[in-house]
Amino acid sequence: MRLDLSSQIVLDRVSPRYYRPENEFELSALTRFEKVPTQIYESSVEASLSIARDIAQKIKNKTIAGQKFVLALPGGHSPQTIYQELIRLHKEEGLSFKDVVIFNIYEFYPLAPQSSGNLKLLKESFLDYIDIDLNNVYSPDGQVRKEEILNYCKAYEQTIQNVGGIDYLLLGLGRAGNIGINIAGSSMNSNTRLVLLDQQSRKEAINTFGSLEQVPPSAVTMGISTIMRAREIALIAWGEDKAKSIKDVVEGPVSESVPASCLQAHPNTTVHIDLNAAFSLTRINQPWLVTSCEWTSKMIRRAIVWLCFKVNKPILKLTNKDYQDNSLEELLALYGSAYNVNIKIFNDLQHTITGWPGGKPNADDTNRPERATPYPKKVIVFSPHPDDDVISMGGTFKRLVDQKHDVHVAYQTSGNIAVGDEEVVRYVSFLEDVRNKYDANNDVLKKKYADVLQFLLQDKKEGDVDTADILFMKGHIRRQEATTACRYVGVQPENVTFLDLPFYETGRVKKNPISEADVEIVKNYLVSVQPHQIFVAGDLADPHGTHKVCLDAILAAIDELKGAEWLKECRIWMYRGAWAEWEIDHIEMAVPISPEELRKKRNAILKHQSQMESAPFLGNDERLFWQRSEDRNRATAELYRQLGLASYEAIEAFVEYHPL
Repeated sequence: MRLDLSSQIVLDRVSPRYYRPENEFELSALTRFEKVPTQIYESSVEASLSIARDIAQKIKNKTIAGQKFVLALPGGHSPQTIYQELIRLHKEEGLSFKDVVIFNIYEFYPLAPQSSGNLKLLKESFLDYIDIDLNNVYSPDGQVRKEEILNYCKAYEQTIQNVGGIDYLLLGLGRAGNIGINIAGSSMNSNTRLVLLDQQSRKEAINTFGSLEQVPPSAVTMGISTIMRAREIALIAWGEDKAKSIKDVVEGPVSESVPASCLQAHPNTTVHIDLNAAFSLTRINQPWLVTSCEWTSKMIRRAIVWLCFKVNKPILKLTNKDYQDNSLEELLALYGSAYNVNIKIFNDLQHTITGWPGGKPNADDTNRPERATPYPKKVIVFSPHPDDDVISMGGTFKRLVDQKHDVHVAYQTSGNIAVGDEEVVRYVSFLEDVRNKYDANNDVLKKKYADVLQFLLQDKKEGDVDTADILFMKGHIRRQEATTACRYVGVQPENVTFLDLPFYETGRVKKNPISEADVEIVKNYLVSVQPHQIFVAGDLADPHGTHKVCLDAILAAIDELKGAEWLKECRIWMYRGAWAEWEIDHIEMAVPISPEELRKKRNAILKHQSQMESAPFLGNDERLFWQRSEDRNRATAELYRQLGLASYEAIEAFVEYHPL
């Protein structure tokens, strides 16, 4: 069973020759804008396994030489697969860590005695499973007295020097280009010190602490100068939400506003990234600037859109000179003139636009993104959380219902951890009033409600997991909100299904890995409906990773069902959610939304009251979900307008998934 198919989605739009050139000459041409050696992998798993093997070999070499190997490690999500592979190498291949010294790059401050922290995360995910001598593990102390911090930081620096310096330093990359907790403005000469966390760093720490309120205000971190003294550095970054930072680090100038850019001056640094994180690099996103291209239809579209915005013209006004002045002469050679290319791409984009996302019956569908038949279609909208359907494709969702398709909705997770405690207090207080009026002698419910209120209002401490009753209530608050939104859109109640995939049900921000049990649930649901059309969340920038796991569960189920007759006639469309939008060169179906439809979409989103101002996981964007959704849809429509196409109020965009 293939459980990581989402990592392969990018492969159909990037030629391997741009990230795996055949020789050094081609590599030199492709990377001429890159100021630090950068290794691009097809997936984060492939990258992690390669890095882990490299670390293992260096440990062995040092052990043979009778020397200690000094390794500095980060926390966070990015290195977890590296740690898992090192654990496997230890348990299955005898890799020993007895001669390894480990330094924790940073620790949050101040930490309560039983609080989560970077060292605790390192122990739980790595150190507890290997044979390292814990006397060889050094970490900043998150509980040191405030008046001792300055001297403590100096002592930490001295400890690094006493063991001979750091041999290998593994770094994660923050979304704002920070390394360790060296945020924008950090001095290039900084050593280990106490740093006040900025808002971005605090949000990135939510996965460690569970909520923004529990994240400490500061951290003790190795400074940039400390990092730069390491003999070898590996910077890792996975996912499209790191793409902009990677471009700044690898191709931009050295700047204190992008702390990781200092690595350009290090003599032995390598950047390790997956294709999604590499997407903004010139050789991946604008390869025509560094080499001759394989001109696929999507590559041509991307080049023309790029050219339009570079010269500030709509498509049909581009001239031969515009192409010649911007490294696109190859297209003139292929098509004869700018006019021919312009018409091709204009028509290509025009044909993505449709007001009939389920296909228009009794119409010529030659140039339409969806088939006219069968009509009506059985449609499944998969929603990772109980509100992604209306946030991401609420206009299309309602259009499908209004156009009389048989629309089914499958909510993949309960979304229970995204409900604030105050919501439960409010609902339980209401239920207690109802019980008191209509069933006053029901002592079972009376005690149950009292226990819930006691836990939430008095007993619950930082880091406590909600009780099973509270998780049930939080899940059902979201169920009722989703059901209300479906009712508003017009979906029949019998067509609404809550899959409650088990990977999600930990009660914590950190979820379990995807399993065959998750895939079986999705697989059985697909077989029961046998749809003609499926909509799935292709938004892999979700900061907590739930969307990716949900997508992997669907793609694995589809992969298992290959060969089924109904699946051969089924089309799969990927939408994007509250975090990002498809690049216009990849959009294959663009559904225009009128002002009235956009207002109805907002109303459907507002049915999810627990996810408004009090939602715990708004991510790195301060706007509410309905605001960012509308802004994104309007921006897509504006992009089409600027390219010279029709002007719409808003557009929802989709990309077709073709099973591998």
